[in-house]
Amino acid sequence: MGGHAVRLQRAAVLDTAYAAHPERFVRRAPTPPPLPGPAWINRPKEEEDAQTIS
Repeated sequence: MGGHAVRLQRAAVLDTAYAAHPERFVRRAPTPPPLPGPAWINRPKEEEDAQTIS
């Protein structure tokens, strides 16, 4: 399952929880956290070159 699919599934679960017990969520309806960006140990050379040109 890709990251976007997991986030959509988590959003559906949070929506169901909010619909069942809105009193548990004081400020607003819950949303899943944003997906993290890429993490590199050794960034590929193409990525480095593209970022230095921009």
